[in-house]
Amino acid sequence: MDTQPLLSTGGMICMGLYLFSLIGIGLAGRFARKENTMADFYLAGRGMGVFVLFLTLYATQYSGNTLIGFSGRAYREGFTALVTVTFMTVIIGAYLIFAPKLYRLSKKHKYITVGDFIQHRFQSTALTVTITVIAIIALGNYILTNLKAIGFIIVAATGGQVSFTQGIIVLSLIMVIYETLGGMRSVAWTDMIQGVLLLFGVFLIFITIQSEYGGLAKMSEQIKSIRPDFWQPPDWGGKRLWLSTIIIVFFGISVYPHAIQRIYAARDEKTLRRSLQIMVFMPLVTTLFMIIVGIVGAAQIPGLDRQGSEQITLLLLNDLAQKIPAISWLLVIFLSAAVAAIMSTVDSALLAISSLVTQDLYGKVKPESSQSHLTGVGKIVSWIIMAGAVWLAIALPQTIWRLFEIKLELLCQIAPAIFLGIHLKSLSAKSILTGILLGTAVALFIMIGNWAGLAIDTKPWGVHAGVWGLMVNFLAVGACNFFKNGTTRNQPAFG
Repeated sequence: MDTQPLLSTGGMICMGLYLFSLIGIGLAGRFARKENTMADFYLAGRGMGVFVLFLTLYATQYSGNTLIGFSGRAYREGFTALVTVTFMTVIIGAYLIFAPKLYRLSKKHKYITVGDFIQHRFQSTALTVTITVIAIIALGNYILTNLKAIGFIIVAATGGQVSFTQGIIVLSLIMVIYETLGGMRSVAWTDMIQGVLLLFGVFLIFITIQSEYGGLAKMSEQIKSIRPDFWQPPDWGGKRLWLSTIIIVFFGISVYPHAIQRIYAARDEKTLRRSLQIMVFMPLVTTLFMIIVGIVGAAQIPGLDRQGSEQITLLLLNDLAQKIPAISWLLVIFLSAAVAAIMSTVDSALLAISSLVTQDLYGKVKPESSQSHLTGVGKIVSWIIMAGAVWLAIALPQTIWRLFEIKLELLCQIAPAIFLGIHLKSLSAKSILTGILLGTAVALFIMIGNWAGLAIDTKPWGVHAGVWGLMVNFLAVGACNFFKNGTTRNQPAFG
């Protein structure tokens, strides 16, 4: 195996200085703390302005998959991968359906977590705990898989001088230190840097590859001869998969607990709306750019297998650095941007799990606990969760990428509680709980049945297991609500 480091000694030093500087930002967040409360620690005092809120949303939504997965998919699938831009755009449409009203409610009723909204809306501890457990499992998977990605990148960057295990442990320590020092404030400030680095890195990579390889038009002509399948439209099975992916992304990513916390943290509703309006354009300068990079890579370096295609951006930059040594610094930008994107995802998910465990589980058992006590418990939870995730990332087999889809298949099952619950006052807790349990059971049956060797496809008829579960979920909610006994006078007050 080639152990040649991707970064020079100087490049490694630059990346190391950047990573350890994040602890300094954590200290700054600690000193900026106004009070020792859950709202201050987990929502930065509900005072995020447009610039900070936009960049933390951007850094959270676009993980390392942006620089690795999107270009790899384009390398394999060609121009049909452009539909990924749609996938990322629909998330903002989903936010606009519920985020403004959810923000107003959070401001009025002082929500900290998604569980706070569920408990206030439905007055059901069983429903709140169910949704909290599903969210924790999904976010735990999110942290685990991203930690493994960090380990792989560090090994590649250093040529094995820093091992997979060492890379995961060191970066995990950095993240949990600055997160527990300053909470959401530190996470948001580091997200600002990571968001700028990600956007800058994507833009530079796109411009450099376009200019050095002759642009998309030239590459398209070359692709016609070596990959004519790139120009073929998808069949009906492919189109069903597109629609299924749009649905699971729309309902899954939009209810990320860490994204909902950012909705709560906005300074005011105008700030939230402006941040989301800017986010609408980000797929065009992030997802689209990396898709084009992947297509250019298919023309320039054909014949890669699936694993090789995931490294196409890195391979192009390596090729350019050999031809033009002066631009080898782009490798530093790329690898730093990839690590930054992953870290912004992990720290956000860690903070969300910490708040969910503390507020929605521990807080239910110890309702008399003070705000300072709950905040302290949350910090301890962060260290425990990160330690467990690090151990699993090191110990489990490395072929776990399917867990990314599982995360969305589970998370989308809580979407009806938010999308319907926030607008329909007559909706009952029993109907939502029934829908979640049935929908999750269907999704798990399809996934587990496939793993167990049953004649069940992971995507029956080209549709994700989570989407089948979501359809059952919505139908169960509608049926239970339609046939429920009693009248709306028994509904808890909400508003």
